[in-house]
Amino acid sequence: MAGTGSAAAGDASAQERLRRWRMVLGGEEDGTGCALAGRDAGMDAALSALYGRNGRNGRDGERSAGLGGSAPHVARWLGDIRTYFPSPVVQVMQRDAIERLGLASLLLEPEMLEAVEPDVHLVGTLLSLHKAMPETTRETARAVVRKVVGQLEARLASRTRATLAGALDRSARTSRPRHADIDWNRTIRANLKNYLPEHGTVVPERLIGYGRAARSVRKEVVLCVDQSGSMAASVVHASVFGAVLASMRTIATRLVVFDTAVVDLTDQLEDPVDVLFGTQLGGGTDINRALAYCQSRITRPADTVVVLISDLYEGGIRDGMLARVAAMKASGTEFVALLALSDEGAPAYDREHAAALAALGVPAFACTPDLFPEVMAAALEKRPLPIP
Repeated sequence: MAGTGSAAAGDASAQERLRRWRMVLGGEEDGTGCALAGRDAGMDAALSALYGRNGRNGRDGERSAGLGGSAPHVARWLGDIRTYFPSPVVQVMQRDAIERLGLASLLLEPEMLEAVEPDVHLVGTLLSLHKAMPETTRETARAVVRKVVGQLEARLASRTRATLAGALDRSARTSRPRHADIDWNRTIRANLKNYLPEHGTVVPERLIGYGRAARSVRKEVVLCVDQSGSMAASVVHASVFGAVLASMRTIATRLVVFDTAVVDLTDQLEDPVDVLFGTQLGGGTDINRALAYCQSRITRPADTVVVLISDLYEGGIRDGMLARVAAMKASGTEFVALLALSDEGAPAYDREHAAALAALGVPAFACTPDLFPEVMAAALEKRPLPIP
C-alpha cells in the first residue's frame, strides 16, 4: 500500500511538472501532451492572445493581432487578465499589448479606459494621445490620470515633505541651538581640547547645531523636465513632486517642461493633473533653450537648486548648454542632472553629454521616485548627492 501511495504521488508530481511546462511553452507543438482545463485554460488563452503566434509578429514579419481591433474583444481580454493575474502583471501585459499590437487608438474610447488597470505607463500613453481624444473620452482619461497621481502622492508626499523639512532645518546653522537641535558629533569634535580625563568627559565650551527653518521662503527649486516621448514616466513623477514641493511654504518651486519649445507650468502646480495635461509628449529637444529660460528666472543663485530631468539628447546648441550649466554652478546654484525619474532605471542617454556634465562636477544618473527626496535634501544642504 505504501508503494502504491508513493507511485501516485510521483505521478501527480510529474503531471504538475507537465502542466507547468505546458503553461510556459504556450502549447504550440510543445511536446508535453498536456491538456489544460478550467482556470489554466483561461490563463493560457489570455496569454496566447498577446504572446502566442497570433499575437506577435510572425516569422514572415507580418503582424497578426490575436486581440484584433475590436474594442469589445479587447475589453473582455482586459477583464480576463485582471481575473487571472495580480495587478503588477496586468500592468506589464497592458503595456505590451499597447506596444506590440498597436492598441493605443482604442484608448480613445471611454469604455476601454474604464476597463484598463491604471499605472504610470498608461498615463504616459494617454498624455501622448490627449490632443486627439474626443470630448466624450477626456473626462474618463482625467479620472484615470487622477487615480494614478493620487496613488503616487499617497506613496511619496509625506516622506518628501518630512525629508526636505529636515534638510531645511539643518541648513539653518546657529551657535545657540536648542537642546534637541544640537549636533553632538560636531560639538564634541570642536571641544576635544576641553576633555577632562579625570571625569571622562568633554566640557562643551561652544555648542554647534541647527536652527529651525523660518516660515519664509528659504530655498528655490527649478524642475526642468524633458517632455520627449521617452521621458513619459519621468514627466508623471516630476509633476507629482512639483506639486508636493509647491505645497511647502519654505520652498519656491518652478516647473518648466520643454521639447523644442519651453513651457512654464508653475501656475498649475496646485493640481498635478492639470500639469500633466499641459504637457505635450513627443517632439524634439532643445536643452540649451530650456536652461536659458530657467537661468533667467533665478534671483538667488546661492539658494537655488536646478534639477534637469532629461536623457541629454540635445537638439540645440551643445556648447551653449554646457556653458549655461557651468555659469549656474559658478554663481552658486546647485545643479542636479537626472537621466530619468522613474522605477525603470536609466534609459538610453547621450553618454558624451553625460561625461561633459560630469567634468563640470554634475554627475548624471537615473533616480527612482523613492530616492528623489534624499537627492533633493542633499542638494538643499549642499552636500554630496546619494548617487545609486
